[in-house]
Amino acid sequence: MWSGMNSSSGQPSNNSSVGAEQCMSVSIVFPVTMMVTGIVGNTLALLLAYRSYHKKGNKKKKSFLLIIGALALTDLTGKLLISPVVISVYLANRQWSRVDSSGSLCAYFGVCMTTFGLCPLFLANAMAIERTLAIYAPHYYSNHMSTRLTKLVVLSIWVTVVIFALLPVVGVGKYTLQWPGTWCFINTGGHILGNTIFASTFTVLGIVSLLVTLSCNVATIRGLVIRCKKKVPSSNKQWERITVETLIQLLGIMCVLCVCWSPLLVLMLKMIYTESSSDHCYTSLSDNSSISNTDLQSDCSIFLTAIRLASLNQILDPWIYLLLRAILLKKACQVANAVTNCSVEGLKEVPVTAEAKVHLKEPT
Repeated sequence: MWSGMNSSSGQPSNNSSVGAEQCMSVSIVFPVTMMVTGIVGNTLALLLAYRSYHKKGNKKKKSFLLIIGALALTDLTGKLLISPVVISVYLANRQWSRVDSSGSLCAYFGVCMTTFGLCPLFLANAMAIERTLAIYAPHYYSNHMSTRLTKLVVLSIWVTVVIFALLPVVGVGKYTLQWPGTWCFINTGGHILGNTIFASTFTVLGIVSLLVTLSCNVATIRGLVIRCKKKVPSSNKQWERITVETLIQLLGIMCVLCVCWSPLLVLMLKMIYTESSSDHCYTSLSDNSSISNTDLQSDCSIFLTAIRLASLNQILDPWIYLLLRAILLKKACQVANAVTNCSVEGLKEVPVTAEAKVHLKEPT
């Protein structure tokens, strides 16, 4: 989604020497690389989720796999819709006006940013709640948590977020060009009530989603620890293995969400409170205003760092799903154990390469 911000530089302009001097020139190779990485990773994750979903032994895991697939599809769609715009801006020498003379593309960009920013947060939230129900209310989960209900939840998330993202188009809130002039996002200032309400709602939704995800995962961990202390019948061993594997995957996605999104959400909350906006970086640096360039550049750099972290979410999500598969974790533990024992024989007893090749051909 946000591959352009990972490597965006100042918008070239004849009368913006300050911005040109303070922003390093970046090749188009970077946004293209980020786009390709995101597309490949999410495509692989989508294929794995699809194969695992249709595997007979994964009946109890279908709801979780549906949400995983929805997350991969959401991230992939975001890349496909956003990346062409970013690349076009780079091909136009990073001058947004040459690509979007009417200003309508900025609104489109902002809608996509909001949509494919909130959707992964809500989907991760749904995954956390789904796993908590499976641990604490197994009978209710078995009787009521159907694939039809999961599809309805996913569809509701998509539709609700899209409607919310379109509010600035009808006058509630505003999407503006952000520094260094290569992307558009929510305007958090301007002393306009609509802007403040929309930006505040976006920030609060993101923060609440992260907190709920964290709380549900902590509760799930507690439930698993309690379960492990009890004698589990052999018939439930398979269910326990699936639950632990799913929890590890979920925790990985949760960590990625927290690390990627917390800085941006906290910074937006601060800007809303101080009634400032990130687009002041773009306008002030371009106009050579009297604001201290050092302080202003520091603020702009912090905001760009937060955006860069958020942009990694769509790229890291699928790879977390791929790397935290149970078979790979098992082999990693076997190798680590062999290395710890410092035994050459031990290493020989762990046929990692041969077995890994076989298992990698099979969905978990």
